[in-house]
Amino acid sequence: MIYFASDIHLGSGDRATQRDVEQRFVQWLDKIEPTAQVLFLVGDIFDFWFEYKRVVPKGFVRTLGRLAQMTDKGIRVVMLTGNHDMWVSDYLTQECGIELYTTPQIFSISGKRIFVSHGDNTNIKKQPMLKLLNSIFRSKTLRHIASWLIHPDLFMRFGQWWSGSSRKAHKYELELKYLDPLIEYARSHKDENIDMFIFGHMHIPHTVSNPCITFLGNWADGCSWAQLDDNGNITLKINEL
Repeated sequence: MIYFASDIHLGSGDRATQRDVEQRFVQWLDKIEPTAQVLFLVGDIFDFWFEYKRVVPKGFVRTLGRLAQMTDKGIRVVMLTGNHDMWVSDYLTQECGIELYTTPQIFSISGKRIFVSHGDNTNIKKQPMLKLLNSIFRSKTLRHIASWLIHPDLFMRFGQWWSGSSRKAHKYELELKYLDPLIEYARSHKDENIDMFIFGHMHIPHTVSNPCITFLGNWADGCSWAQLDDNGNITLKINEL
């Protein structure tokens, strides 16, 4: 079985909320491990992640340890970064065995060609400000400069504030109309031998049949994920721990 999850946002909220979300996520990892062949983590697994050369954010030990245990057992774990955890380097690969991508990818699995993207920088041509911010935040040069000039404690404080502000600004935007740009993107690319599209980012668990699109939802209040069986059939699961 192939599993997909996104927008766990580990580290968001107060201490009790952080622990609750992580416990639910680890419980889910325990549940899927016996049948998992591949696990796709489709962005915003962390609410904020900035990786220095010798410093990484503290916390998340239960999740990181569990993912490392899964890869040690031969389960392929693939992570595509989102807008909250795009500043990764090699730590998750070296320590946890995670296969890491910073751009959307097409994977051939179970006889299907699957387009997987967090979705934050997909089809934003009509949003110039968002396009500009994406180019700034994803600049490797600016990231290296920041890592040299800004102390990790200060950067983590800023990042947590920024992540919280971003989440509050979009708190009331969980409406299906906000999926339209990604649906439009999928429909414009469905003839490129792509069988299905998987997106995160929007925090709305939802499926579209033509073309086959799955929006993975989020873990703030419950849990949602998708699973792909050996016959190439994908199913969206909501609050089924």
